[in-house]
Amino acid sequence: MPSTKDILAVIMGGGQGTRLFPLTKVRAKPAVPIGGKYRLIDIPISNCINSNINRIALLTQFNSVSLHRHITRTYNFDPFHRGWVQIWAAEQTILNDSWYQGTADAVRQQMFEIHSTKADYTLILAGDHLYRMDYEQMAHHMWEAGGDISIALQPVSMEDAPRLGILKRGEDHLVTDFVEKPKDPEVQKSFISREDPDLPLLGSMGIYLFKTTVLNDLLRELDVVDFGKEVIPHAIHTHKVVGYDFEGYWEDIGTIRSFYKANLDLTLPSPPFNFYDVTHPIYTHARFLPGSIISGATLESVSLSDGCYIGKADIYRSVIGLRCRVQDGSVIKNTIIMGADYYEEREINSKGIPIGIGKNCQINGAIIDKNARIGSNVVINPFPLGTEQDHDNWSIRDGIVVVPKSVIIPDGTVISPP
Repeated sequence: MPSTKDILAVIMGGGQGTRLFPLTKVRAKPAVPIGGKYRLIDIPISNCINSNINRIALLTQFNSVSLHRHITRTYNFDPFHRGWVQIWAAEQTILNDSWYQGTADAVRQQMFEIHSTKADYTLILAGDHLYRMDYEQMAHHMWEAGGDISIALQPVSMEDAPRLGILKRGEDHLVTDFVEKPKDPEVQKSFISREDPDLPLLGSMGIYLFKTTVLNDLLRELDVVDFGKEVIPHAIHTHKVVGYDFEGYWEDIGTIRSFYKANLDLTLPSPPFNFYDVTHPIYTHARFLPGSIISGATLESVSLSDGCYIGKADIYRSVIGLRCRVQDGSVIKNTIIMGADYYEEREINSKGIPIGIGKNCQINGAIIDKNARIGSNVVINPFPLGTEQDHDNWSIRDGIVVVPKSVIIPDGTVISPP
């Protein structure tokens, strides 16, 4: 039986991330902060480490500086450890001078590096999903079934089918059919695989385990650029593809709404995703910050990170990120404040507004990105679902007000529906 030492993990660094804009204005999707102190990329890397997969490559291309910085600061194994986390950036070579055109094309362009690791199996992962999974169990399931490829499957509802790849499975867990993001109700009904009326379908999680030789042959044979849309549908008919059941929490952080919901869910007494699992921890950059100071505030259902100062404010169902400052008299509800990358020694900026939330602000249903400066007496309220707008220093995505990184919102600004 093979072991996890024979597996190389390849994590997709993502494209332009337009559905997460403006959070991806200056960073790649996997570098977007989550849970106050983590980044999305910490999830798949931690899953790999907890699954005893210690050779991890990250394929990057777009807005990758902050992502590279986080990786190099965080994931440094000791010299007696054979594992590594490497960045494989898109590059021009004698054989190829184009950018990554898709997930499959990105892996194709790095097949030389994959072969150089001599890994018998290659695990393909996304860098923007929130879940905790033991890939070792998935690998053993594939090996015991004698599969060439394994796909992680999640039970999904009919409503979720149009945003996922939907699969059909036969005997011995073999995948027999595949359709990408079906919108036709009749097609959806033909893919019903489970007796659960709420979750009758099996959706692809975008997690693939290949025999490396099979992966190489498919990418050489097929002139295609995407795994989910093109490689997997073809491979079902040419190779032994097995489906691995995963019924834990899984969320594709693909939109501002899903990002917002996943973060606020972390403030629940029993959150669907638990950062407190001591046996399978989520790793991130160690910052050595002091404990937060609460100076007369009222906090209810709040995830509060390190190094914050909270004055006489009222905060409800919100995520407060690192080094965040909230001044007296402010009321914050249903909001994600990502905090700051640094402390200011002096309040120097064009409008004299320090980083953080000023005095007597009323903020509800918003996402405040890092290093944003919110002046005093600012009012922000959510807009109706589906509202999409872009302004000079703030945007609305599906009704959620998003203040981008390092933006200044002047004193007395009101951002509310008419």
